[in-house]
Amino acid sequence: MGCTTNGKIRRVLAMRVGVYIDGYNLYYGGRGLVGGRGQPGWRWLDLRLLAQHLVDRNSGWTGARVERVVYCTARIVGGVNPTGAHDQNVYLRALDAAGAVDVIEMGRYVNRVATAPLAVRDARGRPVLTRPAWPIMVQDGSEQPVTDARFMVSVARFEEKGSDVNVAAHLLLDLLFKRIDAAVVVSNDSDLAFPITSVRGLVPIGLVNPTKGYPAGALNGDAADGVGGHWWYQLTAVDLRAAQLPESVGRLRRPHGW
Repeated sequence: MGCTTNGKIRRVLAMRVGVYIDGYNLYYGGRGLVGGRGQPGWRWLDLRLLAQHLVDRNSGWTGARVERVVYCTARIVGGVNPTGAHDQNVYLRALDAAGAVDVIEMGRYVNRVATAPLAVRDARGRPVLTRPAWPIMVQDGSEQPVTDARFMVSVARFEEKGSDVNVAAHLLLDLLFKRIDAAVVVSNDSDLAFPITSVRGLVPIGLVNPTKGYPAGALNGDAADGVGGHWWYQLTAVDLRAAQLPESVGRLRRPHGW
C-alpha cells in the first residue's frame, strides 16, 4: 500500500511493512506483562513471527507483509551481569540464524553514579519524595524533628542509550529509500513522538505499547491523521508466548529459565 499525490491510501498487491522494535522497552514491558522477573516461556521471542501476528490481527491493512524487522538494543555489561550477557548473546545469534530479524542495531550502556532524593512511586508511576516520619525521623541539634528534610541517596545507574534514536533513524531511512509502504513501532517511549507524528503524513503506522501501563500520551493520535490507516495496540502476555523461536536454532538452545 502506498499514497497517491492527494494523500489518499491506494491499494497494491503487496504492502511492505517495516517493524521497528525498542528492545529494552519490549523486554521490561514484557516482564511486567508476564508477572515479573524470572517468569519463563516468553523471552525467546521470534520477532518476525510476533510482528506478522500483530500486523495480521490488528492492522486491517490489505496484503500486508512484514518486509523488515529492525531490533534496537544494547549489549548487557558482562562485568556486572555475566549470565545475562551470555544469554543475550545466544539470543541475538539465534535471531540472526533463524532469520527473525533483518537488522540488529546496537546502542550502548552508560555506567555512572547518580545522586537524587529518595522517592516512591504513586499509582501512575510518578515519583513522590520521601519525607521523615517514624520509624525514621531526622532531628536538628536540639533534638527537634525536621519534618521537611529530604533523604538524598547515591546509587549506581546502568542506563541503556540510543535505542529510541536508532528506532527513529531506521524508520525514517527506510521511508527515504522507499523500502516500506507502512510501519509498526513497538515502543511506549514518548521521545518518539516527533518522528511518529511526521510519518503519519507519509505512510500508515501502527503503534504497539509493550507495557501494561497507559500508552504515552504524546504517541496518541487519530486513525485518519495524515494518510490514514493508523492503529494502536497494547501487547499481552499471550502475544509473547505465542511467538517463540524453536527450542533449538541450529546449535543454539533457549537459555535456562527463558
